Amino acid sequence: MTADPNAATQGFPSPPPDHHRPSAARYLVPALVAAAVAVALGVYGKVHDPAGTAFNLAGFSSTGAVKSWLATVAVFFALVQFTSALMMYGKLPGPGWSSTLHRWSGRAAFLVAVPVAVHCLYALGYQTYETRVFWHSLLGCFFFGAFSAKMLLLRSERLPNWLLPVVGGLVFAALTIIWLTSALWFFRTFGVTT
Repeated sequence: MTADPNAATQGFPSPPPDHHRPSAARYLVPALVAAAVAVALGVYGKVHDPAGTAFNLAGFSSTGAVKSWLATVAVFFALVQFTSALMMYGKLPGPGWSSTLHRWSGRAAFLVAVPVAVHCLYALGYQTYETRVFWHSLLGCFFFGAFSAKMLLLRSERLPNWLLPVVGGLVFAALTIIWLTSALWFFRTFGVTT
């Protein structure tokens, strides 16, 4: 007996749907990693003896100006990522390459934010001497924790549709408030200088 490779396969049963609920570890591990990253950065910033400065770039008048401009560039890329996310989820019209734009703008935002965070932690540490500085320190640690959770969740399958937008929104909101409590404050206090 020979089998016809072009024969219809409607007689074969479909595999049963997988109705298993995802395990709590799928959400717990990213949450624990986020908490560990945020706490580790905060503890390092608090116990580390601040050096006062970590880097400066030619063409800038101060490390504050460097950090403010790099943070502004990071927020710009985060806005591009937010807009491209709205395109990916069909909330805004967009090109077919909006997912590529989303990935690369996120990478650029993160890469530009890292030297700012390194300088903040190494040169200034975790400080709480006034409300603005407290929120900046707290949300700076939270940002990198939430970003870590988002990266881990991206690799998970069968997530609820709302989860990545919520975590991405938290990352975006944290970065925005970090910028408001640092770069915007710097530009309003010292002027828009380089």
